[in-house]
Amino acid sequence: IIYSNIRKFVGFLLSCNVGEILIIFIISLIPASLIPHIGVPLTAIQLLWLNLVTDSFPALALGREKGEPDIMKLPPRKKSESIINRTMKISIAVQSLAIFAAVFASFVIGLEVLFVHDANPLIGARTMAFATLILAELFRAYSARSERVSVFSLGIFSNKSMNMAVGFSTLLLLLVIYIPGVNRIFDNIALPAIAWVPILVLALLPFAASEINKILKTRKRNKSENA
Repeated sequence: IIYSNIRKFVGFLLSCNVGEILIIFIISLIPASLIPHIGVPLTAIQLLWLNLVTDSFPALALGREKGEPDIMKLPPRKKSESIINRTMKISIAVQSLAIFAAVFASFVIGLEVLFVHDANPLIGARTMAFATLILAELFRAYSARSERVSVFSLGIFSNKSMNMAVGFSTLLLLLVIYIPGVNRIFDNIALPAIAWVPILVLALLPFAASEINKILKTRKRNKSENA
């Protein structure tokens, strides 16, 4: 169980951080001639807040995850097997790309649709990207509770530590967006209610990608066992 939870902890943090790297690196390469007003999607203080606060609590909550129902039926791992094995690498790649796609889409919607008529649409778009990234990682934390078993089979809210971590992190997100003065410190603006529609929909993308990936891996494993 301890080894399994370490894998979940490592896999979650790596997928989130690789996703953040892709967001900053790829979007920063897009010229303004292609997408007007585009700029760096997240500022330094937003990334600092994200890594110090929002990533930490859900990752620690994964360490409190109970053993999976069929864990004793699994074959023993090889002594030489690395924690970051091929399965985890594929999962990290899937999650990182899904996180990038979600945040990039939210950022562009902010720039080109919701805040396009503002004097500085980049601020609103950054706030949307910031909120989407945080929520995507929080939703992703639920799926990270198992590498093989769907969170719906485990019980979405069965890990009380995760519920508290996600709830607290969500509260912190709302505080740094809506408290006057505080949001300026974190380069945010108070988002209109309509902005949360694309944010919530897109933030579920990494969660959905993870659950679909589990289904495909299970089907592949079952086929190989029945062959």
